Amino acid sequence: MKNSFLFLLACALTAPAVAQVIELDTVVIRPIKYKYIYEVVDGDIDKSVKKLQEELGKFDITKEEYYSDDYDNYSVTFRIPKGYAIAAYDKDGKLIRTIERYKNVKLPLAVSEALAERFPNWVVDKDIYKVSYSEPKWESKKTYKLKLTNGDETIRVKTDEDGNFL
Repeated sequence: MKNSFLFLLACALTAPAVAQVIELDTVVIRPIKYKYIYEVVDGDIDKSVKKLQEELGKFDITKEEYYSDDYDNYSVTFRIPKGYAIAAYDKDGKLIRTIERYKNVKLPLAVSEALAERFPNWVVDKDIYKVSYSEPKWESKKTYKLKLTNGDETIRVKTDEDGNFL
């Protein structure tokens, strides 16, 4: 027991002596629109949509070559194969609002469970995910428009991100 204690003490005292110092070349700090990220980006959404929304939140209009203080607002479009997001920034680079539209994305668990409970034998044929975000109110609205099929029958339903039917 005494030998084990001495060994551990020796290891603890010599560990800092073999520590490495790593120097980083350049660190780039990008401002992040935390309000947008907090309000819009969910953990249970399609990965490609989540990645686009994170990039939208990190985008800094003031670093772009076309930026000029002469203009009050900028509108920037972000595109992925599943859809797009249009973001409006003010002249200081602050995110004012977004409008987003995506097709055929992975549905959140809450929406899938609500559909399975209310429409047990129906299959989601198409879906559209819409997001709108407004900075002054710091609020977002997320809706899913779904086309369901059951054999030859087709219905359309609309839900929010929590699976509540609208």
